[in-house]
Amino acid sequence: MSDILTRLEATIAERKAAGDAAGSHTARLLARGPAKCAQKFGEEAVETVIALVSGDRDEVASEAADALYHLLVALAARDMTLADALAVLESREGVSGVAEKAARAE
Repeated sequence: MSDILTRLEATIAERKAAGDAAGSHTARLLARGPAKCAQKFGEEAVETVIALVSGDRDEVASEAADALYHLLVALAARDMTLADALAVLESREGVSGVAEKAARAE
């Protein structure tokens, strides 16, 4: 699998550190705060769902890419990384979804 998410996350971190909201869409989003970043991720997630329902592969791929980008931006807005989410996935590996969900309900 490609390491594009790692490279994208690094670019987002660079834009966040630079804080150049005038010259960077990413920095502009981050400057608006975590709630706006989360809202934008939600919008992109909904657009991905709509594309999945329509079944157009190119549209699904495009919207999924947008959703992944905005997820990484939202994580960065909370000083989190993809590794944080992947660590949770790794901890769930080999655990049935039913058992994992039941454990969260306790």
